[in-house]
Amino acid sequence: MLEDAGVREVHKAAFVLVAGGLGERLGYKGIKLALPSEITTGRCFLEHYIESILALQEANCKLALGQCQAEIPLVIMTSDDTHAPTVKLLESNSYFGMKPSQVKLLKQEKVACLDDNDARLALDSKDKYKIQTKPHGHGDVHALLYSSGLLNEWQNAGRRWVLFFQDTNGLLFKAIPAALGVSSTKGYHVNSLAVPRKAKEAIGGITKLTHSDGRTMVINVEYNQLDPLLRATGHADGDVNCETGFSPFPGNINQLILELGPYVEELTKTQGAIAEFVNPKYKDSSKTAFKSSTRLECMMQDYPKTLPPSAKVGFTVMDTWLAYAPVKNNPEDAAKVPKGNPYHSATSGEMAIYRANSLILRKAGVQIADPMIDVFNGQEVEVWPRITWRPKWALTYADVKRKVSVGCSISWKSTMVINGKNVFLDGLSLDGTLVVNAIDEAEVKVTGHIQNNGWTLKHIDYKDSSIPEEIRIRGFKIEKAEQLEINYGEAGKFCYTS
Repeated sequence: MLEDAGVREVHKAAFVLVAGGLGERLGYKGIKLALPSEITTGRCFLEHYIESILALQEANCKLALGQCQAEIPLVIMTSDDTHAPTVKLLESNSYFGMKPSQVKLLKQEKVACLDDNDARLALDSKDKYKIQTKPHGHGDVHALLYSSGLLNEWQNAGRRWVLFFQDTNGLLFKAIPAALGVSSTKGYHVNSLAVPRKAKEAIGGITKLTHSDGRTMVINVEYNQLDPLLRATGHADGDVNCETGFSPFPGNINQLILELGPYVEELTKTQGAIAEFVNPKYKDSSKTAFKSSTRLECMMQDYPKTLPPSAKVGFTVMDTWLAYAPVKNNPEDAAKVPKGNPYHSATSGEMAIYRANSLILRKAGVQIADPMIDVFNGQEVEVWPRITWRPKWALTYADVKRKVSVGCSISWKSTMVINGKNVFLDGLSLDGTLVVNAIDEAEVKVTGHIQNNGWTLKHIDYKDSSIPEEIRIRGFKIEKAEQLEINYGEAGKFCYTS
């Protein structure tokens, strides 16, 4: 099974988190990594990512029958804007359980801005002797890794894979075990994680490009370039859905898995330099003046452009509900998204976590109530039971299946929070809120009928400044009327029955 193959391979991996951006586009002043991925528990994205890596490390260690390999390293690429707050977030939370030596921060520098089509340098509005600067894009991560010496260090330690991911996708680690399993079984040098994509959806498409001289490459083409490219190469209709109801070009979600050996070989030639482009935003259709200064930028997913034809470049398509729910749009922009297209907001990102967990439990045999439709911040979303669990409870579908027995049911109004590694649900009927806290050495079976008034979602206005930003950008808050919270702080076997 691919998930199992990925877990077996993960001790040979290193993770690279690209996190140079602030949450301003979201209507949130802090760094995006500090934003709660969901407010049922309030755990932030960085905590979720680190806990997921630690859970993968532990699951791999268990498969190795306790003969643990080296710790899995995490590199975070920061910028001038995010470096100090990222350090503070890590240090004030004791690195969320990771050893500080496992985490390395690499800071990207900014580049000079351009003021017009003649590429005149843009000067700072407050100081005419100072040049405006902006980030160079996440493609810098390759050069930073090369110059840091980490790649050679990892190679000498016997590592085989480098996994790149971005800062606000709460579903990502549900897809990583299987995607890494694909890389290891297929021997891909480059594996791009992708999801089914609707034609003209604002997400890059994975394509195979063929040059007139016969050269080919498998590469991401940005959505605003894909339709013109197709029309210019004999596809009169451009980017349209095929008989599946989706575009033939799956959507690139910027989760890359690179095989370390070929990656080091390529970077030895290029020093990690990635082809640059410029993408100015013009004031009007005359395209003579910029709305604001622009700059050269580069993208990490353009790495395969310099690879030789012999390189094994592939992609793995996962269902969107399992793999992709980025948080990048503010409430106003999300509300303008055409109906049926993804909102990619804090609202939709949180609801996607509950949906994925509900569907996984349903596939494992739990009776889960159907969702209801509601509107928050002008966005129509499916609201499922609010179910969350820590990564160490279940990383793969097999983990869930092992910990859930037949005869369990969860009503629509329910919230379930599992904070424990060895918690088993056996004949549980939940109609309300249940929180289970257990140390790793406590094995807990939860059974019987649990009913209480639970926690409810209350609509709020994103313009209400009396409510913290990280809550109001969702359009709802949680009102906690009643819950059953059970705690197990000692080792042993326990059974809770009501």
